[in-house]
Formats: sequence, structure tokens, C-alpha cells
Amino acid sequence: MDAVKQNSLAWDKKVESESVYTKAVSREIIEKSKAGEWKVTVTTGKPVPRNWFPQSMAGLKVLCLASGGGQQGPVLAAAGADVTVVDISKKQLGQDEFVARRDALHLSTLQCSMTDLSAFNDEEFDMIIHPVANVFVEDISPVWKEASRVLKNKGTLISGFTNPLLFIFDDEEDMKGNLVVKNKIPGSSMDYLTEHQKEEYIKSGNTIEFFHTLEDQIQGQVDAGFVIAGLYEDDFGGRRPLDEYIKCFVATKAVKIKL
Repeated sequence: MDAVKQNSLAWDKKVESESVYTKAVSREIIEKSKAGEWKVTVTTGKPVPRNWFPQSMAGLKVLCLASGGGQQGPVLAAAGADVTVVDISKKQLGQDEFVARRDALHLSTLQCSMTDLSAFNDEEFDMIIHPVANVFVEDISPVWKEASRVLKNKGTLISGFTNPLLFIFDDEEDMKGNLVVKNKIPGSSMDYLTEHQKEEYIKSGNTIEFFHTLEDQIQGQVDAGFVIAGLYEDDFGGRRPLDEYIKCFVATKAVKIKL
């Protein structure tokens, strides 16, 4: 089973079905961004604090990592940054290219895995924007290490990820409003499926998700050479039962520091 290939095809399918995370930003949002009124998200709804960014984005080299969909990349390009968007989904990258053509923006796209940024030089970028996405790779250590490698010293990594507490519950029951503990962390969406169910799951074009510990998410960044300089939490905006009890998403600002 090739999880990268499966998730690439699954995200292409999400673009076709117009999933919320594949909908490109409007022309109006881009015009506001060009005028300095911009914001981006790396979780579900809460914007990243503006003080996590420099006062001016002009000329800043930004890598939007696993960030296709025509959302973060075009906004930051409109704000003046030199943006490269990386994603495993060709159709997700197509959304960024669409906005760039529509609104006369300059940005680059590259189809590749977030775990392998060998197309880029060491210390090539000033900032990395990494929305909730590492749930789609089995080992997130290479994600943090590659991010550290391609960032300049004192460069900033802004990441969104899922609180693993979300994944201990049965997803089908959760959708019905029932919180039923089922899964172990770490783990994956394939763990409790029979061989036949796995085959059907793959054929249906579903994404394969991996459940990572908070230690891998946060200490993993520290181990890769980052210092955590900011953190906030977010939720589903009341759409899921757990919102009543806890926020299930985390965003961190991490700064690469050479010791």
C-alpha cells in the first residue's frame, strides 16, 4: 500500500467534489490582501496571529508546505511574498495556479511529498506555512527535518496539526454525535479494518490518515532544530461533538535556531 499515492489521488477526488479545503479564495479576498488586509489559517478557522509574521511580506521567500488548494499561497503572494506551493495533489496545486492566473499573481507550484524537499536547497526559505496535513504521512520526523533544512537560520515555521485526542474516538459514531473510544495513538485509519475492508477503503478513494502523538508533533519540531515561540488551539466551529469539551487542533510558531 502506497499511502502517498493513495492520498494524492484522494485529494484530487476532493477537488472534484469541492471539499471545503480545496476551494480557492475569491477575487475579493485577493484584492484585500493586495491592499494589506490579509489573513491565513493553518487549522480549521482561527486565523494565524498577524504578529507571527513580519510587518512586511514583500520579497519574503515563503514555502507553503502541503498547502495546495488556492488558499494560503495566493493570499501571501498577494501580500507581496515570493511563494512556492508544494502538495502531493496535482489538482490541489491547480487551484493555486487558477488563482494566480485569475488575479495576476506570481507563485510557483511543485508536486512532491512533504517528507522529501530535495528539489530545494538548504536554507532557501524565510518562512514555511504548513496547514493541518501531516496526518497524511506515517512518519512526521522527516517533515520537521526537511522543513528545518530548507529554512534559513532564524526562519519561521508555522504549523497546524491535530490533537491526537480526536483520533481515539470511532469516527462513524462521532458523526452521529456519539463519543465512543476505539483507537490507539499512534495508529492509522486502517488499523481495525479486515483485508477486504482495506481493499474497499482504497477502491473508494479515501485518504489514509495516521494518528501522531503530541510528542512527535511538538518535540519533533524541537528535535529538528526549532524553538517553539507561539501556540494556539482551534476547533471545528461547533460542527463536531468534541467542540463542547476540547479544541482538537493546535497551531505552533517555531523558529529555527542554529546552536
